[in-house]
Amino acid sequence: MPSALPLGDPAPSDGLLPGQALQGASDRAFGLYVHIPFCAVRCGYCDFNTYTATELGGGASQDAYAGTAVAEVDFAGRVLKASGLPERRLGTVFFGGGTPTLLPAGDLVRILAAAIDAWGLEPGAEVTTEANPDSVTPESLQVLADAGFTRVSFGMQSAVPHVLRVLDRTHTPSRVPQVVQWAREAGLAVSLDLIYGTPGESLEDWRYSLETALSYAPDHISAYALIIEDGTKLAAQIRRGEVPGIDDDDHAAKYELADELISAAGLSWYEVSNWARTPEQACRHNLAYWRGDDWWGIGPGAHSHVGGVRWWNVKHPSAYAARLGSGASPAAGRETLDAETRNVERVMLEARLVTGLAIPSLGGLGDTGRHAVAGLIADGLVEPAEAFKSRLVLTLKGRLLADAVVRRILPD
Repeated sequence: MPSALPLGDPAPSDGLLPGQALQGASDRAFGLYVHIPFCAVRCGYCDFNTYTATELGGGASQDAYAGTAVAEVDFAGRVLKASGLPERRLGTVFFGGGTPTLLPAGDLVRILAAAIDAWGLEPGAEVTTEANPDSVTPESLQVLADAGFTRVSFGMQSAVPHVLRVLDRTHTPSRVPQVVQWAREAGLAVSLDLIYGTPGESLEDWRYSLETALSYAPDHISAYALIIEDGTKLAAQIRRGEVPGIDDDDHAAKYELADELISAAGLSWYEVSNWARTPEQACRHNLAYWRGDDWWGIGPGAHSHVGGVRWWNVKHPSAYAARLGSGASPAAGRETLDAETRNVERVMLEARLVTGLAIPSLGGLGDTGRHAVAGLIADGLVEPAEAFKSRLVLTLKGRLLADAVVRRILPD
């Protein structure tokens, strides 16, 4: 089953936000995340809040979902206005899941149109949808592009059939170049998502997947280490000894290979797991998460953040639809972060970016971080030239040990 929601305070049924959310709002970007909780098949490694079509009915069905999501868009617009937030147009919109493109393209367009009606789009706004390679057609991609979508992120994961089988992916490798071509013909930028460290994947398998993905000349690549989540099919298979477990040294070798090949192909890292052909082709929506900007999350289990106030919706699509149908907030809980917690989270997230952290800003957390910089340079974990400019930027070795770097610069 999907992972549990975090603990928090009860969320008010009217959804109104406290005064803290207003502070500095005009200086922060505003985005929208739309969760589409449907998949054709549940992948063995996935613990996201997703459901197959046969699991749901009524107001939670795929057919009814667009209307329910639009209802939350309308609710969000009223709440932000009633809470006193300044009017801001959307800089980014991201449809994730699940598999958003299991819904008809017209449904995704309907949700986007409602968001544009509620807030409008900034000039040059980024509008992304995730997609499985077997869930789109030339016609559906053109419909999305004509409605204002600007990029598509395909879940390629691997180019090796036996790796895809372990991951329970439903597409064939030959499908990927087709959909990349269709997206380009529609005028959409293309990102490819890859996963490394799948049980049974050799280093040569991973090299082949990287070289194959790069041969399609994507604008953006994400490469994530496979994490085994409790409660998933893959976790049970490893526990029973049916497939080998995860090896940290294998992950490190595959990350180093990814950075070598992706960089040689002309893409540059801008976040530990993400590379873009140009700075403009970095995923601006995800950058907003890492920089602590504001976003509203639409959908069951979706998380939102405005000015240090964070909340999350009820998980089950039926409960989500019922809450909105009664006019109440779908939020299950929320928390208001204090200044220290926000600083800690800022360090954890910004340290992962190529722009790094301002070293003087570490003083807000005590002397630990500033005093740790010399040791991090000596250990080859941060770039010396950037440190002399008062920026803490990870080296390749530092990216491999990003969590350890963060632990060294945060106070005990």
